[in-house]
Amino acid sequence: MLLISAATLALLATTTTLSQSSKPLRHRLVVMLIPLIVLTVCLAALAAAIAWGGPKDITPLASVNTPFDGVDFSGVPPAQRYTARDGTALAWYAYAPASDAASTPPRRVVLVHGSSSRARSTHVLAQALAAQGFAVATLDMRGHGESGPRGQVAYIGQMEDDVEDFVRAVPHAGPQTLMGFSAGGGFALRFAGSDRQALFDRYVLLSPFLHQDAPTARPDSGGWASAGVPRLIALTLLNRVGITQWNHLPVLRFALDEASAANLTPSYSFALAMNFRPQGDYELDIRNARGKVCIVAGQNDELFYADRLADTFAKAGKSVPVTLVPGVNHIGLTLDATAVRTVALACNG
Repeated sequence: MLLISAATLALLATTTTLSQSSKPLRHRLVVMLIPLIVLTVCLAALAAAIAWGGPKDITPLASVNTPFDGVDFSGVPPAQRYTARDGTALAWYAYAPASDAASTPPRRVVLVHGSSSRARSTHVLAQALAAQGFAVATLDMRGHGESGPRGQVAYIGQMEDDVEDFVRAVPHAGPQTLMGFSAGGGFALRFAGSDRQALFDRYVLLSPFLHQDAPTARPDSGGWASAGVPRLIALTLLNRVGITQWNHLPVLRFALDEASAANLTPSYSFALAMNFRPQGDYELDIRNARGKVCIVAGQNDELFYADRLADTFAKAGKSVPVTLVPGVNHIGLTLDATAVRTVALACNG
């Protein structure tokens, strides 16, 4: 589809009537028209990418959906609320440390779930951490669970604001760790590399998503996500010149089955997708990260190449401890008994 402006049509009509005019004049008009036509075509292509370049449906991924079928969620604590700077009430869940294991004051672990998920998906891991003496706060990140409209944030950077607001609104006397799983692990790295990094002295990244072009990335995240690449490219270009009015449009769709989609977040807007991950230059986040940073991943992770994590961080300029749990896949890292014990040890490291 070509959208030709009235001005372009007028100029075309003018050139038609100039058959008797001098060749230099016709040449000048043609030279004037070419940039206008090119601009019109580019704008039309951009509009088409935004309108029709969204993510396609994707086949549900059993290895992500089915492992939670056998989880007992009866012990999930009641949701609590804190108020973010924009006035929105965001949900979080408190797991008290086992009294016989807790230090005084205990270390608090602020736990961030993965893409499309919610805090309750980390219930098994949170319980295991609490049993080891940690005070655990699991967050429904904005756009997930009970924290605002699903799949949406108001602006890129709002999720960092929310975590800072949580730390201020629910203060803790002891030291604090920010732990994130999958996309949440990428977000934890984003936070560790930011100017708010001092809010936590430790960062534990569980099978973190780094970047779609990182050495650790499998195609389509191993079948977990469908990206609307044309729309992503178009909105990225517009954001570079300060145009953000279409950032609410979906650019990622996840491989949820019907039952899971009812309770989770099936798709992400551009703003959320760009926020719940490291910065575009993820290597800069790695280099800028402060505090103790460590990684735990399943050796059989089917969404990412876990065996490339150590080398990827080292080549970016920061070597960090990486533990691969044998026989464990992506979701198993938060459910398998051996895996969650390994994660708890990483928190003590």
